[in-house]
Formats: sequence, C-alpha cells, structure tokens
Amino acid sequence: HVQLVESGGASLQSGGSLRLSCEASGRSVNDNCMGWFRRAPGKAREAVAVIERDGSIEYAASVKGRFTISKDNAKNTLYLQMNNPTPEDTAMYYCATGIRVRASLLHEANFDYWGQGTQVTVS
Repeated sequence: HVQLVESGGASLQSGGSLRLSCEASGRSVNDNCMGWFRRAPGKAREAVAVIERDGSIEYAASVKGRFTISKDNAKNTLYLQMNNPTPEDTAMYYCATGIRVRASLLHEANFDYWGQGTQVTVS
C-alpha cells in the first residue's frame, strides 16, 4: 500500500521561505520518480518539480531558480524548498510518485500515486 503524506504548508508573505515535506511509505523515494505538483484556485494542476531515480531534475519555468527539490533516502522523504515565493505560488501542493514513461519528467503520466496535498498561501 503506497501512501504519501505532505506537510509544511503555511501562510506566508512574499519573499519568505518554506519547506514542504512528503513522507512516503510502501514505495522507495530512491527507486522511483518523485515529484511536486500544485493546483491553484480555478486552474489546472501543474507540475512544479520532479526528481528521477538517477537524480535528474526538472523544474517548471515559473519556479526555476527559486524552488529546490530534494530527497532523503534514509527518511524516505521528498522535500520542496520554496524561496522567494510570490502570490502566484499560492496553491495546494501535492506529492506524487511513479515510474517514468514519458520523455519529460514533468508529465503527469509518469505518476500513479498522489498525496492529499498541503496548502501554501502567499500574500
């Protein structure tokens, strides 16, 4: 049984920083494609950042240079460090895991399990 539990969401002001965590069980973060997605009110879900088994990383253009994805294999946990967020980053953030089947790491088809999400609000 695969379970992903996100935490760390909060309300913060622009220019601050926040770290989201995603604790995985039933699947190793080291052996699978792991990613962060988000859904803003009234918008479709979009990829934020993905890290592959071999350490390859892709970021959405909107967060590149501000957000950093990482993982702790010993804790089986995925992280998203958010620096200098803006109100446009306000969304529910979801953790996901899967096996890469598409050329682009950011493609949703690479993911088959999703967490329940953690809310980030930037003002």
